[in-house]
Amino acid sequence: MTLTPSSEADTLEVVSAATPEQPSDLESAAELDLAIPEEVPSADDSRNRRSARDGDAVGFTLDEFAALLSKYDYNFKPGDVVNGTVFALESKGAMIDIGAKTAAFMPLQEVSINRVEHLSDVLEPGEVREFFILSEENEDGQLTLSVRRIEYQRAWERVRQLQKEDATIYSEVFATNRGGALVRVEGLRGFIPGSHISTRKAKEELVADFLPLKFLEVDEERNRLVLSHRRALVERKMNRLEVGEVVLGTVRGIKPYGAFIDIGGVSGLLHISEISHEHIETPHTVLNVNDQMKVMIIDLDAERGRISLSTKALEPEPGDMLSDPQKVFDKAEEMAARYKQMLLEQAEDGEPMGVTLE
Repeated sequence: MTLTPSSEADTLEVVSAATPEQPSDLESAAELDLAIPEEVPSADDSRNRRSARDGDAVGFTLDEFAALLSKYDYNFKPGDVVNGTVFALESKGAMIDIGAKTAAFMPLQEVSINRVEHLSDVLEPGEVREFFILSEENEDGQLTLSVRRIEYQRAWERVRQLQKEDATIYSEVFATNRGGALVRVEGLRGFIPGSHISTRKAKEELVADFLPLKFLEVDEERNRLVLSHRRALVERKMNRLEVGEVVLGTVRGIKPYGAFIDIGGVSGLLHISEISHEHIETPHTVLNVNDQMKVMIIDLDAERGRISLSTKALEPEPGDMLSDPQKVFDKAEEMAARYKQMLLEQAEDGEPMGVTLE
């Protein structure tokens, strides 16, 4: 770094220190090499602790050098992103040259958004890159830097863009808890609620599995990144399904309001009102867990990740699901064809679609 005198007074002061043989007029003095020799170490170098006599050899004392440095405002402040050069790796962090009066320090925990065991895994001496200034200078004039903060900001920008694109991503489960599973997306920790995990595996067995995921919530301010495995599977399945199609499913759960049917790895809801034309007090009177049955798809909601099912639309006669469910399943494809024809006619007439057969 070359320091240029800041005023005419500085110029006169240095000229006055020249030998008698040197020209005394300002025009000749301007031709002199007044730059600080390259060998002069930085301000925090221990080699600076020399006698005033040594300082005289370069034209000014250490006190004059420090005073000259104090005239320069480096304008480094927290929140700035600056370029710097790694010049030393230590056990607790790295020393970085960003052109300030003293070397800046980056603690080990600020080296990366990911866990780092050894600095040498992510940094090399002489490497030039961007650094985020975390704090003001301490009592020694040293700044604290971070790479993790830059990676953190860019990671949130990336996941916001992925959510905007409604992208499906794949991520590895690294832990589970009572509420769901934990994954990392772009280095950020994400959470999959248990209700959004669609797999026959026990939750604890998902660790190290890569799952397709969709974004449910991306909130940097609250540090919330919530994802859905179920939505990703439903979307994939929906690409191969259509309204009016008959599929084979297995009853996985029964609630007062209906039954959840597994159809090829994704879950659809057979609402109690869609079981039969006849009134039903509770789904338990008609269905049992692990029953295999044919159901018809009556709605696909990709945005909410839901598949709505019906056996009511497959009944040849109202009430057949209660009196003769096997008849319903035997004639399922025939009734589905009639249902599709009805939907087609409704579309041609401009009527609302999705009405079940009476």
